[in-house]
Amino acid sequence: MVVEWSERYLMPTYRRLPVAPVRGRGCWVWDAEGRAYLDMVSGVGVNAVGHCHPRVVQAVQEQAATLIHCSNLYHIGPQAELARWLAQRTPFQRAFFCNSGTEAVEAAIKLARRHARNLGHPGRHEIVAALGSFHGRTLGALSATGQARYHEGFEPLVEGVRFVPFNDPEALRQAVSARTAAILLEPVQGEGGVYPAAPGYLQAAREAADRCGALLVLDEVQSGLGRTGRLFAFEHYGVVPDVVALAKALGGGLAIGAVLARGPAATAFQPGQHGSTFGGSPLACAAALATLQVIEEEGLVQRAERMGAYLRHRLEQLGRRTGLVREVRGLGLMLAVELEGVSAPEVAAGCLQAGLLVNAVGQRALRLLPPLIIQEAEVDEAVRRLEQALVAASQAAGGAQREGASRSS
Repeated sequence: MVVEWSERYLMPTYRRLPVAPVRGRGCWVWDAEGRAYLDMVSGVGVNAVGHCHPRVVQAVQEQAATLIHCSNLYHIGPQAELARWLAQRTPFQRAFFCNSGTEAVEAAIKLARRHARNLGHPGRHEIVAALGSFHGRTLGALSATGQARYHEGFEPLVEGVRFVPFNDPEALRQAVSARTAAILLEPVQGEGGVYPAAPGYLQAAREAADRCGALLVLDEVQSGLGRTGRLFAFEHYGVVPDVVALAKALGGGLAIGAVLARGPAATAFQPGQHGSTFGGSPLACAAALATLQVIEEEGLVQRAERMGAYLRHRLEQLGRRTGLVREVRGLGLMLAVELEGVSAPEVAAGCLQAGLLVNAVGQRALRLLPPLIIQEAEVDEAVRRLEQALVAASQAAGGAQREGASRSS
């Protein structure tokens, strides 16, 4: 019934798989018929501490019984506490809270332009971004997304974005000029196929930004908060940005985004220059604070590094065993499996039949973003089910090829 209603009454903005989860716990979700699925997508990186972590559930229940929403015209206790937690444990001094990763990137773009104007450079408005990137679907974030397929039908886009090839330091240096307000990059391109920044690339971006007085803005909506085995992916590269955009894992399942900033960028916005009615609500901030405490107290950043190495090892073994994996890439528990000779969407559909949730990014790659709490036994089970789907897809592809050859002869 849920599937039927979704297809009839919702705008068709997603290609939804035919499953309707009704409850979740840890790394697992269940549908209405009671069938269990091992979740290696975790809401596209949202459920980093697992589904319905008891600490997050308790925080949400207690806050919902006290104060769900309060206008940002007033001081909000959980919001101030969350901002304090982040400022004390990161290189950043101040936070702005919104409702999503797209909103966080949108705010970061506005912040960069406001920062340039505050310094007396109204002509410094350009954003330098990378091809293959994904920064969101609102018009500003979409304009900075370096994939033409997301632009089609929504032109004209916001002016002032210059695209350069990802992981090409020289192209980046040449694109940055006195007109550049910010360099906007993902340390790991997620939606683009899970491609990490090459060694030296983010350092080149930092140097280019410093040279022209621009901000270095890193989009860690997907890679941040422990996903890559560091609290922030930029820590792998020895670089600290001026601004970072966060969301996904931050709320433990509730919608919340954040922009963190340091230096002059931290106070570039003044009253009335940006805002959000629902951003930083008591409920979302209480959930986020509980989530961050779980990540810290349960050592999930370190676990992501350890379990990411184990998952990569098991996937590489799978590739050698089947010959159906061309490459495993990524950082920590943010991995892509590049397939050989089989279709990623078909394999993802086969995984669903095997009780495994994975995400196809393009025709040849699967994206894996399991909860950071995943255990070795669950990794082993995920690889076993993935192998089952891979072999089935390979056999189906071989059968189709043989049938086509028979018809042509």
